[in-house]
Amino acid sequence: MSASHLPVKHLVLLRHGQTAWNAEGRIQGQLDVEINETGHGQAAAVAPLLAALRPVVLWSSDSARARQTAAYVAKETDLEPTYDARLREYYLADWQGRTHADAVAADAALFERFRAGDFDAVPGGETTAEVSARMVEALTELLDSIEPGEVAIAVSHGAAIRDAVPVLLGWPVGERAALRGLANCGWVELEQAAAGEPLQLRAYNRVAAP
Repeated sequence: MSASHLPVKHLVLLRHGQTAWNAEGRIQGQLDVEINETGHGQAAAVAPLLAALRPVVLWSSDSARARQTAAYVAKETDLEPTYDARLREYYLADWQGRTHADAVAADAALFERFRAGDFDAVPGGETTAEVSARMVEALTELLDSIEPGEVAIAVSHGAAIRDAVPVLLGWPVGERAALRGLANCGWVELEQAAAGEPLQLRAYNRVAAP
């Protein structure tokens, strides 16, 4: 069998469903906010699509919105979720709970950096390096738990996934600006040909058809 036809490991990263705070433009960070009616519908729609990939393991952030989203995937796959705090969203200090308008009023320049994807702008918050390091540590363990040809799913958060993907691909962390945040219940598909190698990107921000 040629190297190009060897079975690979597949990793799917799913963002949680919509919350009321997503809809109203309020910064969540690591505060526990549940998914809303729209989010439940998104999770119900995406779960059968991911189940069709026949995953063998399901991990999730321990945040409420991720756990609720993972529950739909668990129901469709008969997998028991493993909850891992390393898959949480950025800790955003005093910005957590603020509306976007509040953040603009406090410091418009910092908020513009934040909106552009530079979460290092948040005073006292986690840095990109810190978040990508904990995410990659968890996702590497998840990958190590499956065999070539198998699929693993992790349910996490938009910015945390966005900033982990470039590291998993072997890109410099500074290249994260090439990616944008995921839609609610959007997912990323990655594959790894051999242990220790950078992953390859198969799809970014796939969503269930409306």
